[in-house]
Amino acid sequence: MPWLPADFAHPTRVDLGTGHHLRPIRESDVDLDHPAVMGSRDRLWSLYGEKWGWPPATMTHEQDRADLARHEREQNAHESFNYALFDNAETALLGCVYIDPADDALISWWVVDDHVGTALERALDAFVPAWIARDWPFTSPRYAI
Repeated sequence: MPWLPADFAHPTRVDLGTGHHLRPIRESDVDLDHPAVMGSRDRLWSLYGEKWGWPPATMTHEQDRADLARHEREQNAHESFNYALFDNAETALLGCVYIDPADDALISWWVVDDHVGTALERALDAFVPAWIARDWPFTSPRYAI
């Protein structure tokens, strides 16, 4: 049984109400993604390293581009989703939300180190579960944060 209904259309942009929004990440976001990930690499490794082996300490710009291209393909196929958190003008990538298949779905997210403990992180923490409940067809998602 597929994890999403055949007619499900994933959201292409969702506003947090803070001047920030989420949208599916693209390969072309690499110039914003790479510094965001590598600038928060140690903390991200503590969250995702054991399970995903990510982000490697020596991840290059091109390796990140390939990773983002994979995410884009997976989103288009509805296999998994990676939503990037942007400022309104999309001049900074400030975090990500991952939606992966599990028994129902496994959802996790992060903000860059500069925003840990800030109003933006608190807003994202409150927003994601409400968004998942409102816009996604899951009955019992798990949150890995």
